[in-house]
Amino acid sequence: MKKTLNFAAIHFTIAFTVAYVLTGDILLGSLIAMLEPSVNTIAFYFHEKVWSNVAALRQFGRSARIKTASFASVHFSVAFGVAYMLTGDLFVGGIMATIEPCFNTVAYYFHEKVWQRKHQAQWLCAHGNVTSIAG
Repeated sequence: MKKTLNFAAIHFTIAFTVAYVLTGDILLGSLIAMLEPSVNTIAFYFHEKVWSNVAALRQFGRSARIKTASFASVHFSVAFGVAYMLTGDLFVGGIMATIEPCFNTVAYYFHEKVWQRKHQAQWLCAHGNVTSIAG
């Protein structure tokens, strides 16, 4: 859960900045910035659960690139849905779905790399055996 909350803080910051610049409206930008990351934080939590519980995915779990691509597809869908629902504008939904997830996908990649480095000691015991891959 620490990993999810840490990424949520990054996500909220990026979402607010992009939504405000895109809409020019602090209220609408704030609403989008609160809802879109909230939905994506929940999606992120379940994304991490699936990656840690599905054996076929676990073998790719240490690849930040593969996990990033997986989360990006979820993120694009959520960003479009929330922005379109709140504005009723396909163009704003499309721009929000393109720009905001791109920034967050880059942030996710570096977040994943830092998180993996920080927790690598937990993955390997003194003899080099895998002990834990939970994040």
